[in-house]
Amino acid sequence: MYLHIGGGTMLRTDSIIGVFDLDNTSQSHITRKYLTMAEKNGAVINAAEDIPKTFIVCNDERGMRVYLSQLSTQTLMARYKHGF
Repeated sequence: MYLHIGGGTMLRTDSIIGVFDLDNTSQSHITRKYLTMAEKNGAVINAAEDIPKTFIVCNDERGMRVYLSQLSTQTLMARYKHGF
């Protein structure tokens, strides 16, 4: 199954490790450090057409990736549950 995260980007649901709210999680220095390192390693893909609200951590055949989405965690979880 696939999950549309916006910006024309679809992710395989079996590759998704976690879906995180940027406002809540970026308060932690550990999360900020993780996102900075992922960006330096070229592992961040921006699928947001506007200001990102969520980041999705995936692990697939290309390795660990972090996707930025303008959709909220609630919207993404609803899409996941309903198969959108």
